[in-house]
Amino acid sequence: MKAPQNRASGHVTTGVEPSRRFCVAPMMDWTTPHYRYMARQLSKRALLYTEMVTTGALIHGDTERFLHHNAAEYPLALQLGGSNAGELAHCADLAQQFGFSEVNLNVGCPSDKVQNNMIGACLMGHPDIVAEGFKAMQAATDIPVTVKHRIGINGRESWDELCGFIETVAAAGCKTFIVHARIAVLEGLSPKENRDVPPLKYDWVYRLKAKYPQLEIIINGGIKTVNECHQHLVHSDGVMLGREAYHNPWILTQVDSEFFGEPEKTVSRHEALEAMYPFIEQELARGVYLGHISRHMLGLFHGIPGGRQFRRYISENAHKPGAGLDVLRQALAKVPQIDAATAFTEA
Repeated sequence: MKAPQNRASGHVTTGVEPSRRFCVAPMMDWTTPHYRYMARQLSKRALLYTEMVTTGALIHGDTERFLHHNAAEYPLALQLGGSNAGELAHCADLAQQFGFSEVNLNVGCPSDKVQNNMIGACLMGHPDIVAEGFKAMQAATDIPVTVKHRIGINGRESWDELCGFIETVAAAGCKTFIVHARIAVLEGLSPKENRDVPPLKYDWVYRLKAKYPQLEIIINGGIKTVNECHQHLVHSDGVMLGREAYHNPWILTQVDSEFFGEPEKTVSRHEALEAMYPFIEQELARGVYLGHISRHMLGLFHGIPGGRQFRRYISENAHKPGAGLDVLRQALAKVPQIDAATAFTEA
């Protein structure tokens, strides 16, 4: 069918199914349109995900605001939080109307707020509800529908229960599972602690791929380097990075060459930021404060001389009334121009 128009930006998708060989995880307050636009300057092939958006927010809130994005962000997946099959179907249809490349169901978020609304990791205890929601989403859209989940939740942490979850949802038609290789502890740990405290069990994700070779299994959780990605790709179909891709976004410049066989990135960090100036000017003209944009760029010079001064200058000045591109130019002036491929360790 004809690629749908992105009503938020006036552009259309490419109609190409996204590759999940390398993905950047959905992260609340982090994978905003401003971060994603920057990430796309560094990698054209990495699959990007939005923050989780609940079905209630899309149906009863400002739909345009929640789904706003720029076509330059493609390939881009929308992550949904919800459990009502009819609402999920409606929002999956919205995802296609707004031009997203994929729609993903969140079955991994452990926060109390989403649990109380039957959203996120608690759904691992209700595989039939997940299967019903997936089936409704798939029927409502032509774009890929995927599920992101944990390897279990407290009280349901066995290998057999994980396999039961996979088999139930796969029977509804799901072919792609993005697996965070930790259980989620639904009581007593904060969402932040749930990303660190439960031990990683990468071998369980490997075993899933071995047991269900017909399924696409993407591994997520604690991955920090390109070398680690290559090791995981021996046993899985794709990797998903979260915090490392945010705090050290320059790692994305290796993605296209390392995982997709394309020429190495030759852009410098200065050039990558300067390439964003027209976009930033457009956002400022829309009334967006510079600080809401620049906070996502603080890691761009992670680990190189001048990086701390760059971050400090932006942190101290981007929030001031009328702050604009001059703040970024002054911050850039504090970092020496270096060759794109050169790596430094920050003192």
